[in-house]
Amino acid sequence: MRACTRNAQRGTALVVSLIMLVLVTLLVMTALNLASSTFRSVSNTQFRDEAIAAANVAIQTVLSTPFVDEPQSDQVAVDLDRDNAPDYLVDIARPECISADVASVADPSSLQLDPSLTAASTWNTVWDIAANVAPENNAGEASVRVHAGVRVLLTQAQKDDVCE
Repeated sequence: MRACTRNAQRGTALVVSLIMLVLVTLLVMTALNLASSTFRSVSNTQFRDEAIAAANVAIQTVLSTPFVDEPQSDQVAVDLDRDNAPDYLVDIARPECISADVASVADPSSLQLDPSLTAASTWNTVWDIAANVAPENNAGEASVRVHAGVRVLLTQAQKDDVCE
């Protein structure tokens, strides 16, 4: 009778070891999947941060030009790592004049009059500049849209040309 019991125990050890091997394999695969998703998340955050930086650089480039003379859309190549090769192509929408107010250099009484009738010939204009980074033209996989507002002092003639 003892021979029968020993043969039954040998099969049980094999089944238990196979179950343990499957459990360890599932544990390792879960850990790899978790690490992979964490890596993708960090990569996406890095791509998004780079795209925002590229959009901000492109907006600063537009602001350094006399963009109010002829507001128009543009595409700006941005080299973030300074290797003389553009990393991002940023689409700049046509800058929009959001509002215009008479500059406060005029006398308080003349602020009540039409600006053409007063000495107040300068205007504080507020502009919206939008930059769009799309993944199809860039190194990263992120898509971002950044808006910047800027105030520009314009003459009456300049304001009439570019602000509605």
